[in-house]
Amino acid sequence: MSPLLALARLEVAYGGIKAVKGIDLDVSKGELVCLIGANGAGKTTTLKAIAGLLPVAAEAIRYDGAPIGGTRAFELVRRGLALVPEGRGVFGQLTVAENLAMGAYARGNAAAVKQDLARAFDLFPRLAERRGQSAGTLSGGEQQMLAIGRALMSRPKLLLLDEPSMGLAPLMVQKIFETILAVAKEGVTILLVEQNARLALEVSCRGYVMETGLITLSGPARELLVDPKVRAAYLGEAD
Repeated sequence: MSPLLALARLEVAYGGIKAVKGIDLDVSKGELVCLIGANGAGKTTTLKAIAGLLPVAAEAIRYDGAPIGGTRAFELVRRGLALVPEGRGVFGQLTVAENLAMGAYARGNAAAVKQDLARAFDLFPRLAERRGQSAGTLSGGEQQMLAIGRALMSRPKLLLLDEPSMGLAPLMVQKIFETILAVAKEGVTILLVEQNARLALEVSCRGYVMETGLITLSGPARELLVDPKVRAAYLGEAD
């Protein structure tokens, strides 16, 4: 069976600088796969390229069996590919409920949208309490909940998560990752970029390590957790 997402020699350049230097990566349907690495390794650039926010060669990215490089972002959302961006990207002047509704802008079934709104509030009860509050007045953790909930409102087959724990208190990180696991168990395929390498590997099926625009290691997450290079570079442990 072909993977839901497959990158083949993906290259992404900013001006004359190659941020991603020809990487291969795949995610099968139903998997939770993580991409870890230091700041500036090219992880966020990779997610932006997949989501249609950066120009790439058409055949470099295949999604659901078809090449999507160069496809516009809003078209990919309609095809079931959603990105939760680094920094959350909520609409600060809109309410929580309005932000969630924006996630379903491409859908026409009002009854199904209403059902998914109830599901988002079940996943994040705090958002239900603040449904009429402006998103810009929420805490960082609440905004992260909202960003994930908004993406889920599009009913994605593939969810891209960029640094969901960044800047959050430990208890909030735990809540966010419990929700990520719950979403994965419902069958949503997830590609996770995460600064907390240990946490990312602990929840993932497989992992990729990215350094200066290249994939340098990959394999089952449990094996990467005990790999001496990963432990020394990303888990703060000496060999």
